[in-house]
Amino acid sequence: MGGLFGTISNHDCVHDLYYGTDYNSHLGTRRGGMTVFDGKNYTRSIHNLENSYFRTKFEPELVQFKGKSGIGVISDTEPQPLLIHSHLGEYALVTVGKIVNLKELTERALQKHIHFSETSGAGVSPTELIAMLIDECESFEAGIENVYAHLKGSCTMLILTHEGIFAARDKLGRTPIVIGKKEGAFAMSSETTSFANLGFSTEKYLGPGEVLFVTADGYEQRRKPNDKMQICTFLWVYYGYPSSYYEGINVEECRYRCGAALARNDHEEVDFVCGVPDSGIAHAIGYSNEKKIPYKRAYVKYTPTWPRSFMPQNQETRDLVAKMKLIPTMDVILGKRMILCDDSIVRGTQLKDNVKILTDHGAKEIHVRPACPTLIFPCEFLNFSNSRSSLDLAGRKAIKELEGKEDAYLEEYATPGSARYHAMIETMGKKLGCTSLRFQILNDLVKAVGLDKEKLCTHCWDGSSWF
Repeated sequence: MGGLFGTISNHDCVHDLYYGTDYNSHLGTRRGGMTVFDGKNYTRSIHNLENSYFRTKFEPELVQFKGKSGIGVISDTEPQPLLIHSHLGEYALVTVGKIVNLKELTERALQKHIHFSETSGAGVSPTELIAMLIDECESFEAGIENVYAHLKGSCTMLILTHEGIFAARDKLGRTPIVIGKKEGAFAMSSETTSFANLGFSTEKYLGPGEVLFVTADGYEQRRKPNDKMQICTFLWVYYGYPSSYYEGINVEECRYRCGAALARNDHEEVDFVCGVPDSGIAHAIGYSNEKKIPYKRAYVKYTPTWPRSFMPQNQETRDLVAKMKLIPTMDVILGKRMILCDDSIVRGTQLKDNVKILTDHGAKEIHVRPACPTLIFPCEFLNFSNSRSSLDLAGRKAIKELEGKEDAYLEEYATPGSARYHAMIETMGKKLGCTSLRFQILNDLVKAVGLDKEKLCTHCWDGSSWF
């Protein structure tokens, strides 16, 4: 997915930029970058984060950064920020999102004799393509509008100019951006978690397609928000940090409600509830509180040396990391019946290993309860399933096993209560090796978030989407 942070101040901003960007690290997997404007020049640095952490890479360079405005990014795509020289002047750009029609827009640019210098490892850099669309126009505001008009997918961006920072949220609000304020400074972030320890208070949630121009003294609205919104529901289920808020709704509290909804639909007799660390824990606590069943840690995560399991790009390495960092608590497991809550089942390989750990250490029953419905449709709008075809999804694998092809009767398989839905769940449960498997119902997830369904992107579960 990726995360953004920017700040502009009456004083040096480097401290806030460094820590504020770092507080978005859970959102991205590949690159980190910062650039600062000192009134005359831009200073920029970009590092690979696949085998290390943001602070470790950037701390030795902080003495090189000086300035009152800057932007940073945690990216799961290409290296950023980009420094652009154009008729609009010199500026820096960071983006979060996914360009579905990247090939089409690239061909459009090449036909206009425009060339690209940046690459993302698989072709044209999406962020440079966004810059190209901006530079087709006579102002930054018109350029951002041009991006909205041509791009399919999603794009939220920060543009650092000599005069201030443009903050522009994706036209359908699939990714968030929030304004923070403290005396003499403003910040823009994907995560409100970035604000508290830096002294910022949440000032404003940008609406879908809204554009603000921010200086150290305040901000101006340069584009009104759109009426329609489809923010990614996975922000509350999985991506978001527990302390963060999106649309004014806290992540941790939402996960408690998800777990409670799972509990209300469940009638298994068990000894305790466990959550897969980390994002499954709050769902499990919500289940435990609703059912009045003890919450226990059947295993704990060893974090000092093991990175996040999806950071390594090699699947075999990802699976190894996921397994090695979870340490079973044997006396808690032996002979016990448990509910095991997780945020979701994507491929199913990691959860299968998690179940095996419990089985190998003597668990009597393991009832798996994911906090969201079955993933059937690959994400079209973010990079949640960027490297995966539909057949990488555990749900699609089950459908192929049942039908001989992975795209048959998808509407029926996505409908809880249907015969095909139950057959898919049974097939997935056998693959996982669990005692039972029951998914969250989409309507219950929507209620747990607290927004109207039409304001949420639920494409990966029911195939619905807007471009």
